[in-house]
Amino acid sequence: MPARTIKRILLVALVLLLLSFLIIQAFIFNAAHQICAEEMHLKEIDYVIVLGAAVWGNRPSPTLYNRLITAYEYAKRKDVPIVVTGGLGMGDAITEAEASRLFFLERGMAEGRIIMEDNSANTLENLKFTREKIAEIDATENLTVLLVTSDFHLFRAKFLARRAGFETYGLPAKTPESIRLKMFFREYVAALKSLLLDW
Repeated sequence: MPARTIKRILLVALVLLLLSFLIIQAFIFNAAHQICAEEMHLKEIDYVIVLGAAVWGNRPSPTLYNRLITAYEYAKRKDVPIVVTGGLGMGDAITEAEASRLFFLERGMAEGRIIMEDNSANTLENLKFTREKIAEIDATENLTVLLVTSDFHLFRAKFLARRAGFETYGLPAKTPESIRLKMFFREYVAALKSLLLDW
């Protein structure tokens, strides 16, 4: 194959890669900054789902803490069941779901209001296993959920939740400034992979 042809192919591939990056980042950025009154107050929500993140020992990491405090502020206004998600990470003392459950209990939330999904290892499993867990107690087919997760993560989480069978709204939690830029860039790869492979 002539060198000129190879260069053209590489140039086209580079342009397509750049376009995909810009388009996906636009969706990520839009979801991260979209807080609307309908999602927060007007829509009837059946369940709030708090997506898991790292645990430091037996306490939530800053990323998980921000998700939990965001969900807690919403839960104080709306009496909706809360699903906490996430399994046991390497070196952790407790699961992400258990750390989240304890967070809410320490703030006076009734234990009966909290549902635990504590076997998942990633976002896709968070949502699939949550759907199965809810199905054990609720036969409603078209459930409406409010996803609470980090702002950079909300775009991917919402389309995976729809694939899991939920009608989905989102509430973004702020990402700690120390990791914010890195997480938005890394999310491009994760979102591209999930769009193509996570079903």
